[in-house]
Amino acid sequence: MTENINWYPGHMKKTRELIQENLKLVDLVIELLDARIPESSRNPVIGELTASRTRLTVLNKSDLADPGANIEWEKKLAENGDFVISLNSNSGEGVKKLLAALERIQEEKNRDRERKKNLRMMIVGIPNVGKSSLINRLTGRKAAKTGDKPGVTRGKQWLTLQNGMMLLDTPGILWPKFEDPSVGLHLAFCGSIRDEIMDISDLGLELIKELLEKEPDKLRARYKVSEETEGALPVMEEIAANRGFIMSGKRIDYERTARTVLDEFRSAAIGRISLERP
Repeated sequence: MTENINWYPGHMKKTRELIQENLKLVDLVIELLDARIPESSRNPVIGELTASRTRLTVLNKSDLADPGANIEWEKKLAENGDFVISLNSNSGEGVKKLLAALERIQEEKNRDRERKKNLRMMIVGIPNVGKSSLINRLTGRKAAKTGDKPGVTRGKQWLTLQNGMMLLDTPGILWPKFEDPSVGLHLAFCGSIRDEIMDISDLGLELIKELLEKEPDKLRARYKVSEETEGALPVMEEIAANRGFIMSGKRIDYERTARTVLDEFRSAAIGRISLERP
């Protein structure tokens, strides 16, 4: 179901060029990943473009992910030499730890300089990973637009943090082709691809299928699904019946059921779930 999606709209091509053009101006690249899907939300194009710069990886939305998985991912990603921090940009949890890490990096950069300079950073990531919310936390004001849909940030913005550091915001960027179909599904489950270009009923069914494999107890408990009910479609139909998502003629409202499961996965109402483990 993911092969027909237009993954690479024009503004993403422009964002790639923007990153390339401005890399020489920054000391550090901060890449935001979705803590629930660190592998799928790590853009290989960004990795190639920023390989020559000091990197700090942020596992954002860590409050929605499994706590044990967050710890595992921090250790795994740190093996590459990156600084790694888990945080929740909406609540601000973890932001002090991030600022402390930035201060240490700035001190290291200034160690051999006669004239001390404020750190200049670029923040990058896929759409809807929470860059704007984090920027607003770092600047202490509403400097960037936020939204629960991908594609809110459109152009580059240079912003000044409360500690004097400079930050370049960039729009979210996907990449031309996903070799693994599960990557596209994971991005869609987490809202990094617009729901409007997906078949929501199919997407919800795929999510139910994956949750039955990885977190069956949480799924069944949330929707009071019988242990005897097996298979994604029968489970989806039982969820619809239990929630009263039945239309005239006793027809099941698959779209409403799918939207409910997607929304409740994204908000962690089903539970704190990580779809990927190291």
